[in-house]
Order: sequence, then structure tokens, then C-alpha cells
Amino acid sequence: MNKKKLVVFSGAGMSAESGISTFRDSGGLWEKYKIKEVATYDAWLKNSDLVLDFYNQRRKQIMEVQPNLAHELVARLQDYYDVQVITQNIDNLHERAGSKKVLHLHGEIMKVRSTQDDSLVYELDVWELKKGDKCEKGFQLRPHIVWFGEMVPEMGNASLLSQHADVFVTIGTSLNVYPAANLIHEVPSHIPKYLIDPGDFKLDYIDNLSIIKATAVKGMQLLFDKLISELQ
Repeated sequence: MNKKKLVVFSGAGMSAESGISTFRDSGGLWEKYKIKEVATYDAWLKNSDLVLDFYNQRRKQIMEVQPNLAHELVARLQDYYDVQVITQNIDNLHERAGSKKVLHLHGEIMKVRSTQDDSLVYELDVWELKKGDKCEKGFQLRPHIVWFGEMVPEMGNASLLSQHADVFVTIGTSLNVYPAANLIHEVPSHIPKYLIDPGDFKLDYIDNLSIIKATAVKGMQLLFDKLISELQ
């Protein structure tokens, strides 16, 4: 029998309990850096050294932390569901926890790509990307990240996955980052939806939405058994 399709849409709150700094919360990265200085293509052209250092430090941090229980529970659900993760996060914690199908909307920090040929993407097994590190065509490599103002190439695929979900779970996202925040509206109205986040939301207009006001770890602990019981 085919497994039901469970789509998990995760944001910064998913990785926060692993020690990954979030961008928008108090004390987050955007209080230390201005977006236009480190996360736009203009910033890359203006001061690539600063941009490289910013992402090198993020990469170093991610290599030092571990997936948390929420990541692990999502991966364990693969025993019961056809699980597809769609994440706004650039870390690889979902994969390291064991999730097999992970779509990264905003890129992957452990990958780099050519500045002249977007199809040339490489895995990075060290934390530092330096000036002079080049693709096979001789062009400088850049972080494989979707910067502000750039197109989100996987958005179409994410929309299709959401439209065909049998269950949709949102974890640790403020639903303020567009176009990704639209995904919950792509899910058919009759499909059960769950939102795990400690924030306040006014989403009464979304049909079949249950809100679990908790952190990612606590929320997934509460939801895990319920999702399995619904199959029986």
C-alpha cells in the first residue's frame, strides 16, 4: 500500500534548538549584520570578502552542531509516511538526522557554485570558502545561497509538493518570508494541517489547521504519536 504524503515545511525555529542563530528573533543575526551588506548580490560585488567571511562563520557553526530531536522525529516518520521536507533553512541538519527527501528553498550552505554558471554546484567538506577557489571553468565560487532579491528556483517544485500533500506540517517559521510563506495556502483546504511554533498567529481563515504553540522539539514530541495514530 502506498504511504500517505506528509509534507514538512520547516523554518529557522527548527534548527534554533540545535544552536543555530536565527535571523529575525531578538539577538538574531540581522541585529549583527545588515542584509544589504552580506546577503545580496550587490553585497557580493561590493565586498565579497565580508560575504565570504559571513558564510564561512555560518558554515563553521553548522559543522559544530548536531540535529535535534525534532529533526530526528521528522526522519522517523519516514517509517510511516512518504515524507517530503521543504525547508527555508540552509543547514544540512534534516539530512544528517536521516531525512531522505529534502528540498532547500534558500540554498545549501555546505554547497558552493560558480559565479558564471549556476549549473556548476559543488559539495564543500570544509568550512572555509576563499578568494581564488574556482569552478572547473575558472570562475570564482560563491555560496550556494538564494540571496535577497534573487529568484527562488525551487519554489515551483515546493508548490507542487504542497498541492499534493495528504498531511502538511509547518515547523518553526514565522510565515513572514515570501514567497515561501505562501506554501500553506497551496495545500488543499480539506487536508489536515499542523503549525508548530511558539509565536502568535491569526490564521483562523485556514481550513483544517491545528496550531501547536510550542518549540520545534516539544511540538514534534506532541505531534509524532498523533500522526502515527491517524494511520490506524
